[in-house]
Amino acid sequence: MRSNPAIQAAIDLTAGALGGTACVLTGQPFDTVKVKMQTFPGMYKGFTDCCLKTYAQVGLRGFYKGTGPALMAYVAENSVLFMCYGFCQQFVKKVVGLDKQAKLSDLQTATAGSLASAFAALALCPTELVKCRLQTMYELEMSGKIAKSHNTVWSVVKGILRKDGLLGFYHGLSSTLIQEVPGYFFFFGGYELSRSFFASGRSKDELGPVPLMLSGGIAGICLWLVIYPVDCIKSRIQVLSMSGKQAGFIRTLLSIVEREGIAALYFGLTATMIRALPANGSLFLVYEYSRRRMMNQFEAY
Repeated sequence: MRSNPAIQAAIDLTAGALGGTACVLTGQPFDTVKVKMQTFPGMYKGFTDCCLKTYAQVGLRGFYKGTGPALMAYVAENSVLFMCYGFCQQFVKKVVGLDKQAKLSDLQTATAGSLASAFAALALCPTELVKCRLQTMYELEMSGKIAKSHNTVWSVVKGILRKDGLLGFYHGLSSTLIQEVPGYFFFFGGYELSRSFFASGRSKDELGPVPLMLSGGIAGICLWLVIYPVDCIKSRIQVLSMSGKQAGFIRTLLSIVEREGIAALYFGLTATMIRALPANGSLFLVYEYSRRRMMNQFEAY
């Protein structure tokens, strides 16, 4: 069954979707804090202050604003990511002259993950845009950038279509690609190197849930340490474009550095680092176990 690319792609897609769901359910509150701090750094003194003010403003549900689009975003991204990851692994094998059944090195696997992320970015950008706008709706209204509005998924989607058409969903695509392609090299590289370390000469497939979660957490930390400044710029472009035409990647970067300093590019990093272990650990744990289970089921026939 391993030789059937259609079955393999379907398994990778399904396992990626399940992993993406687990990632959102465990990490959404921290993601909300991250986006708020990235987009409106002047409103909050730090991670704890943002948490307390969010709770005071809109209660516990405020941390879960944008969960619907977040689920769509991460399910779409990880489905495409892991499906293309399998194809990109085969592509890398062809390029380096390896047999189809041969194992890639950790560096080669990281390269395959980086290539796959370019395709995933196309699925991620529209839903990430809606998610970020919903998460910062309160701040947009308080800062006077937009009028009071019905902050629902459908109202945000209608607003984007009315103002910018279908292409409006791809505000921030260039910054998404700039962060995803190099970021996922370190993401998959960190994951595979961590698995190799925990396996200690054994097969990586024999690793239990704790080493898998730790490897996923390390992968997440590697990813965010590399891409965080770019993600900050992306969040600004996607959210602030709601109140008018927003500058592109380079102009937004220069504007932030000039007005707020380089440190502003790292505002909200604490929430992201806290989120990395449970969210990315859950992502890989669910992905690996569901994929293994489905592979065993198909191979039994």
